[in-house]
Amino acid sequence: MARRGILYATLCYLIWGFMPAYWKLLGRVPALEILSHRIVWALVFNVILLAALGRWAWVRRVLTDRKTLLVMTASTITISINWLVYIWAVNAGHIVDSSLGYFINPLVNVALGVAFFGERMRPGQWAAIVLAAAGVIYLTVSSGALPWISLTLAFSFGIYGALRKVARLESLEGLTVETSLVTLPALAFLGWRASTGEGAFVAGGSTLTVLLIVAGALTAVPLLLFASGARRIPLSTLGMLQYLAPTIQFMLGALVYREPFDWHRLLGFGAVWLALVIYAGESVLRQRRAALLPA
Repeated sequence: MARRGILYATLCYLIWGFMPAYWKLLGRVPALEILSHRIVWALVFNVILLAALGRWAWVRRVLTDRKTLLVMTASTITISINWLVYIWAVNAGHIVDSSLGYFINPLVNVALGVAFFGERMRPGQWAAIVLAAAGVIYLTVSSGALPWISLTLAFSFGIYGALRKVARLESLEGLTVETSLVTLPALAFLGWRASTGEGAFVAGGSTLTVLLIVAGALTAVPLLLFASGARRIPLSTLGMLQYLAPTIQFMLGALVYREPFDWHRLLGFGAVWLALVIYAGESVLRQRRAALLPA
């Protein structure tokens, strides 16, 4: 059970880690058009999968629950912002900045837990957040600009996670609701692009068409793998595996696509990486101490 869970979670983070290479293949397509295709084809993929599994009982409950609909609308907005900024950043040469956002995200989750769910931070977590904030401040001062890409990705995904915690829908069902809510605007935009003769789906050739369709599956499959893995392994193991994705993204940006990474950025990133070491180390020590206590 645990071995299979680790496999599922690892595959999920590997897909997310190498996702920038896929978006690069679509580099000549505007980010908003890629996002629109991602939404539409993810919905198609989800509906087919739900039909195959016969999982429709949840639909009536969601449609009659106003709170759930409001929360899912908010989660749709936040994940759409996250996807749009991420796709644009990758194809604009900011993969390294994107990876920083996902390195920061676990610490943002802790802060959101304190702010909205009444959770208490331990001294090690406080130290990690302060150190990460210092790294972000240093990057801002040294570059003369706020690292808005990193912060937007970190906070949008963090807020999305908090909203999904409130909604309590399974990954497949939740993603189906979210893509349903924005499919009509996405189709309208794609229709407009096609009417101008600039739409990539037809004018871009068969290869580009296939890549845009597959983007839907690449949206849904990692989330399903994540959900399956999370049910089978401890959160501590899942927490350590989550750093796999931004690490791969960072290496792609710095080593494969040769994005700039000077010593100023090294110091800023270094502060965030050290914060994550403190955060992860404190969590592991706490769990070991808890395991040694008598039942």
